[in-house]
Amino acid sequence: MLSDSVQAAPVSLPAPEPQPLWRIAALAGLFGAELLIISARTPHIALQDAPGLPGLVFSLGTWKVRLLVTLAIISLLVWQSRAKRNLESISEWPVGASVAWHWLLAHLAAILLFAGLTSLLFENRLQGVAADILVVGWAATGAGAIVLAAFAFLPAAFWRAVLRGTGDVWAYVLVVGIGACVLAAYATPIWNPLARWTLRLAWLLLRPFVPGVSADPSSMMFGTPGFSVQVAPACSGYEGIGLILAFTAGWLWFFRREWRFPRALLLIPLGVAAIWVFNAARVAGLVLIGVAGAPEIAMQGFHSHAGWIAFNVVALGTCLAARRISWLTTAGSDGTLVDGTLVDGTRLREHSEPNPIAPYLLPLLAILAAAMLAGAASNGFEWLYALRVAAAAAALWYFRDTYRALDWRVGWPALALGGLVFLIWIGLEPLAGSARTGEPSALAHASALSRVAWLAFRILGAVITVPIAEELAFRGFLLRRLVSADFESVAWRTFAWAPFLISSVGFGLLHGDRWLAGTFAGMIYAFAMMRRGRIGEAAAAHAVTNALLAIYVLVTGNWQLW
Repeated sequence: MLSDSVQAAPVSLPAPEPQPLWRIAALAGLFGAELLIISARTPHIALQDAPGLPGLVFSLGTWKVRLLVTLAIISLLVWQSRAKRNLESISEWPVGASVAWHWLLAHLAAILLFAGLTSLLFENRLQGVAADILVVGWAATGAGAIVLAAFAFLPAAFWRAVLRGTGDVWAYVLVVGIGACVLAAYATPIWNPLARWTLRLAWLLLRPFVPGVSADPSSMMFGTPGFSVQVAPACSGYEGIGLILAFTAGWLWFFRREWRFPRALLLIPLGVAAIWVFNAARVAGLVLIGVAGAPEIAMQGFHSHAGWIAFNVVALGTCLAARRISWLTTAGSDGTLVDGTLVDGTRLREHSEPNPIAPYLLPLLAILAAAMLAGAASNGFEWLYALRVAAAAAALWYFRDTYRALDWRVGWPALALGGLVFLIWIGLEPLAGSARTGEPSALAHASALSRVAWLAFRILGAVITVPIAEELAFRGFLLRRLVSADFESVAWRTFAWAPFLISSVGFGLLHGDRWLAGTFAGMIYAFAMMRRGRIGEAAAAHAVTNALLAIYVLVTGNWQLW
């Protein structure tokens, strides 16, 4: 046995090869920053009703949110597909020590040209052949800039391997996302009859609760003498039907080995029926809210958010719930086949293990989901901000046993770093371009009790739940996940430039126009955590920043910071 005085000779380990996931995240960050800068100065509405290809650009632009939502849900659902195993092997692909600078310079030249063409297209309102040629050149330049950046960060051989490794996943996501938009866009012949059916169903749903509610098929007016709305063809639910048709059809095809056909085809009409009923309920709910004395909430928050919420509920509910019904699937209710194997032949573990990612991401996701629901119930001012605090608190409480294992100790330097971020945030505020705004009128004219209660929850969220949730997500998970797929094995003091910068830029982009200040904040919070290896240091620094911002807002009246 060696004596305790003998020390092992230091071992020189080779520098780790950069992982493709770092490069992909950097590529996404670059695209996000560039599009943020270009779109901030682009008057997209200028192309409304424009003839030819410019008008098509405007029409496609109105679908971008729906397309992104569709792609996000599809990506979430296919995470357990066979492509995951292939992507894990691709993550070990050698990518070289540095980016290809000649490709990156070519990308920068292309993106500058794209920005110039964007300004020319959206601000000069060209017409005829010249406008169509401009649109083609604009689209080609944008696509070329994307390809050049992709080759700058990762070689062409890597992208070919990705396409081979993911099989038909990428094609499925692309076809379903675009197909959903196309199906809804070309459903115009059914708009008017569908709107009349929607009007009648909404009337039937609301009649038991609102005496005297009426529905006029000739004018398509629906409501009471005190509050009524017109059910336009666009309110018929055709958009949701198009999305659900493409979504459920694509879902069944992609996982075709897991379904019992033809009975599984019942999911398609069930999904269509569900989204149509949800849409009629949305129209009925809109009138109900207006009749109840909150017309601003009905026409602003609820009208713009309820449809989006309905699609998410129906899409996730139809597909995920159906997988638990053995009559529809080849698997049992626990997801296994009769012989204990999955569809692709791999064995299922005896007991499912807890998801290590959930404690780090769910508190932030809970805040985002609550914000969406609170927005749906708002009249321009989010009175239900307390919902965000409650959702985050519930998620944090649920995973409390996991958090006990983390180091939440705090030293005074972390508090000083939080003050430094506050000074940087205020100093960079002129670059955000936000006009100074005073206290919201709804809050200023509220009762003293309502005002104090809202401010209490606003400050509580800013100082406690938001810092903890965001630090768990960005520093606790993302920063370490960019170091290794097994992020739990990464020491809290581990530093690497790529994860440090990428996670900080991602945190900055979360803050919209204040992305630059947010990026600096992310860097300082990451430094606070890695300095002592404590997540508590980052959360405390973040809390101090938000507390000082709250004081600054209340004292100076710069409510645009909130």
